[in-house]
Amino acid sequence: MTLGDPSLQLLFWLPAQGRHTDAAGTSAVLPEEGAPRKAVEVESAGERVGAIVYDAVVLPDPALVRAAGRVVALAMERERLTAELLAGRAALRESRARIVESGDLERRRLAHDLHDGLQAHLVVLAVRAGQLAVRAAPPLAEQAEAVRADAETAITELRGLVHGILPALLAQRGLFAAVQELVDRIPLPSTLSLPADDTALPAAVETAAYFSVAEAVANAVKHAGAQKLWVTLAHDSRRLGIEVRDDGVGGAHLDRGSGLRGIADRVEALGGRLSLASPPGQGTRLCVELPCES
Repeated sequence: MTLGDPSLQLLFWLPAQGRHTDAAGTSAVLPEEGAPRKAVEVESAGERVGAIVYDAVVLPDPALVRAAGRVVALAMERERLTAELLAGRAALRESRARIVESGDLERRRLAHDLHDGLQAHLVVLAVRAGQLAVRAAPPLAEQAEAVRADAETAITELRGLVHGILPALLAQRGLFAAVQELVDRIPLPSTLSLPADDTALPAAVETAAYFSVAEAVANAVKHAGAQKLWVTLAHDSRRLGIEVRDDGVGGAHLDRGSGLRGIADRVEALGGRLSLASPPGQGTRLCVELPCES
């Protein structure tokens, strides 16, 4: 329906949310009073279902637009329900993305506090205990040495905890350096392909990508009986692609265990996609695609 106005736009009213959207579910605002574009509300059975936005220069008579609105009111009601569904999905995706990003921010803060706070205190304690063990006489020297050994053990355990929360290399040098370090530690012959351009990506994307690779690698090493592993990352201005492939026994499923399922939920919350191919006896191939426009 153009009525001779190619710029004419149908908007749909979402009563539960108190706003208009376009057909894709994106929020829209009616033109202000005095603007060159005008809007006519459309009703069905006495209830507002949307509005027609048009160019007042092309269509100077709003009565013509209102008449057209009465004709399309029933069709608009059907399209409004579709737009409401799409808007709900978009709001859900945005909400999930905010939750993931908030959780990642807290993860980074916690890792920073543990690394720069508690770990630093333990290092100082170990050094002082070591100095006391050298200078003091027995049995105080033996007690100081025991404290130093306990502090060193606590530091080692704390570093492992911090790495599990957020690898320091990921926070300091980004995704590609962290994946390189991860693959270097794999006890399997591995082939790694990284982009030549190591431009930093959004923090939430880098975190999701790293843990996707880490989970796939852990499954290959611990459960797949793999002899070889291939890890590939590629990106452009719009997306980051990840592939982790092994030659193991296959048979992996997203619904078995919380690891892969949690990764899939994280990826989907950021608007990405995850696919898993793991036929029995033919290895496993995990693919992840994440939008990376900042």
